[in-house]
Amino acid sequence: MTTVAPTPPKTTERAPTPVRARRAHGTHSSYPTWFYLPAAVIYGALFLIPTLASFYFSLTRWTIFKSTFIGLDNYTAFFQEPALVKGFVNTFLYAIVTSGLKVVLGLFLGILLTSQIRARGYLRSAVFFPVLVSTVGVGITFTAFMDPSTGAINKALSAIGVDGPGWLTDPSLALFSVALVDVWKGVGLATVIYIAGIVSIPDEYHEAAKLDGANAWQLLRNVVLPLSWPATSTVIILSLIGGLRSFDLIWAMTRGGPGFSSDVVASVIYKQYQAGFYGLSTAGNVILFLVVTAVIVPLSRFLARKEVQR
Repeated sequence: MTTVAPTPPKTTERAPTPVRARRAHGTHSSYPTWFYLPAAVIYGALFLIPTLASFYFSLTRWTIFKSTFIGLDNYTAFFQEPALVKGFVNTFLYAIVTSGLKVVLGLFLGILLTSQIRARGYLRSAVFFPVLVSTVGVGITFTAFMDPSTGAINKALSAIGVDGPGWLTDPSLALFSVALVDVWKGVGLATVIYIAGIVSIPDEYHEAAKLDGANAWQLLRNVVLPLSWPATSTVIILSLIGGLRSFDLIWAMTRGGPGFSSDVVASVIYKQYQAGFYGLSTAGNVILFLVVTAVIVPLSRFLARKEVQR
């Protein structure tokens, strides 16, 4: 008696398409490379070429019609600027205060506006609305509000028996007053970033923490804060960049005064430009660019490592 081996079932295999064949052999189509071209042209025209031109013109004494190469004289003169040290101190102080408050208030508002409260959609719009308003318009409005004699803020304080300070005329308060206005205007963006980060946390983590008996504080500390770390690092980086480069709001409200009490590096540079020292102001912009880069690049790498560790 002979045994016949069972015939294996027939399988229909489709011939690999050209794309699959290329992928199987480790090759890829060349057409996605062209997708980089429009972005590269825009990046080169709007950022790379102006940046390189700025480095060159910072080494010259230039006007709109001609330029004369003078080497590092502009940098030497810039570092001899009397208000420069004060400008750097104010710049870092302003950036730390504004970014710190935006992180704290943005996190608080993000948690509040992702909870089950009434009119949540309206409150989200109201918090984000100042981001859309012109910075110069905000500066002019709050300059009127903070007027020591006729401003609405001091009038409201006097109604309850409190003598309001000179928000923008007191040298010890001017920079912090502008910083508070900056936080009011920019905290909406931080809040939106935190809302996106908190909403993206899977519900399973909240449910598991509640089953383990976690209270609200433990839920915040052990679930929300660690898992919203990408949002926190984004808010820190964006706020610091904006704070270190801040100019328009400060200039609209105080013009660096009273005296040099609220001068930042950007306002020092603008005053040099107003005086007609174009090469000197260009050198100042290059220095500010390098300072921001020296702060942000290591910080972003540090925050990225912390995110991986979490």
